Amino acid sequence: MNRIEIFDTTLRDGAQSEGISFSVNDKIKIVKLLDGFGIDVIEAGFPGSNPKDEELFARLRDVKLSHARLAAFSPTLRPGEEPSSSQAMAKLLEAGTPAVVIFGKASSEQVREVLRISKEENLRMIYDTVRYLSLAGKEVIFDAEHFFRGVKDDPEYAYAVLDCAADAGADTLCLCDTTGATVPSDVSVITKKTADRYKDKRIAVHFHDDIGCAAANSLLAAEAGAVQIQGTFLGIGERCGNADLSVIMPSLVFKLGFSLGCDMRDLRKTAKAVAEISNTRIRNDEPYIGKSAFYHKAGMHIDAVKKYPPSFEHIDPSLVGNERKFVLSEISGRNTLLDRVRRLVPEADKDSDELNRAVRELKEKELFGYHYEAAEASFSLLLRKVLYKYEPKFTILLHKTTDDYPSANGELTSCSVVQIEVGGRTEMGSSLGNGPVNALDNALRRALSVFYPEVGDMKLLDFKVRVIDASTTTAAKVRVLIESTDGGENWTTVGVSCDIIEACLQALQDSYEYKLLKSSENT
Repeated sequence: MNRIEIFDTTLRDGAQSEGISFSVNDKIKIVKLLDGFGIDVIEAGFPGSNPKDEELFARLRDVKLSHARLAAFSPTLRPGEEPSSSQAMAKLLEAGTPAVVIFGKASSEQVREVLRISKEENLRMIYDTVRYLSLAGKEVIFDAEHFFRGVKDDPEYAYAVLDCAADAGADTLCLCDTTGATVPSDVSVITKKTADRYKDKRIAVHFHDDIGCAAANSLLAAEAGAVQIQGTFLGIGERCGNADLSVIMPSLVFKLGFSLGCDMRDLRKTAKAVAEISNTRIRNDEPYIGKSAFYHKAGMHIDAVKKYPPSFEHIDPSLVGNERKFVLSEISGRNTLLDRVRRLVPEADKDSDELNRAVRELKEKELFGYHYEAAEASFSLLLRKVLYKYEPKFTILLHKTTDDYPSANGELTSCSVVQIEVGGRTEMGSSLGNGPVNALDNALRRALSVFYPEVGDMKLLDFKVRVIDASTTTAAKVRVLIESTDGGENWTTVGVSCDIIEACLQALQDSYEYKLLKSSENT
């Protein structure tokens, strides 16, 4: 199999994504994760741009990596500047990484309109920068910025830029689709032509996703002769993001037969860890690693997958560290529900009273507006209650939630009181909050913690409200979904009512019940 090198720029290009800010400790954690996963080159940052990255490279000198090569990033010299007097070059060498990434303009339009220098001066800057770093013993990766645009507008100059970098000693020539606008058909032709022209150099590609083609373009480039693919985990990056390595890597292995240095069975685990540190989330429908990537709802599809998984799955989910999921709903079929019933009542069969009760309850709930495919925790509790396999850990006796208008400080203040019963004992909890749901959650948690201290580990991650039937306007039913976590597992619960506070309370109650169920099963 042909070997493809994976170059990760999550810490440099990915850090330019809206809403993402890495601390130095965050970056070091991600470096270790990527190295453990088997990434070949990790672009850690831009040492001449800010004190944070300078501190990062200083600390990385004491980090021992088992596989990856670290790279530092920098532009070329400035117009008229010499390498020996360049502060950027000094910072780059001071970073101490075995590889350096240098970017220079490969588009005559960019040279004219952005740099506003002569094309000859741009070539000099590139040559002198690459030559200086190559003679300093660095592996030099030259990013030909705007190459795909440049080769369409002025191919002679675009290739003159690559010739210049190659002659100066660059080890890798990276073809950059800087605005993310190149169509796949052009990528195939241009990459093949370039790979054929520079047979003694490694050809890399760097795509952005502004027209949604970054992953496809990366795969086509690999087939056309590129030997290094650049991108970020989860596709994070400026504007519409970078090429998504979480999609590209398994596709290279399982669809195109390339070899990587990574164990794809660790893909989802690594992506989840990077997402957690980045304070971002993996989309449910993210290919390969999303929790819905191998999710089956229709009864006929579920039946087919049980008999022959390739009927509706393109790979075995375990190959990327994911798992198959059969979703329970009114269209998922009795056989799917029977599998779940048998986990609690092993002797149940297709004609059993237990299955009939479960089917009837599920259909009634979904008719009313409940939606269990997105609330597995609530469904797990519902099934136990229907099958008499669960005794609620607490009962809510009363609750009251109020808002004050206007508040003294100009911000909404809510107050909630909740009374619960546990084993014949009652407890009252009350709390203020910055909204009714927050106040209700705080009050319920306060009352429960008297009996169940473990609820202190919980926190709410997400809260969604949807109007089920808008035609009834303010009298409409609402469906509330709440995602919670205890740091080890995430789960989602649902509540439905014409009263939004009641719907919230149902979802909150299920969330705490599920946590207590997990705790009791683990003891």
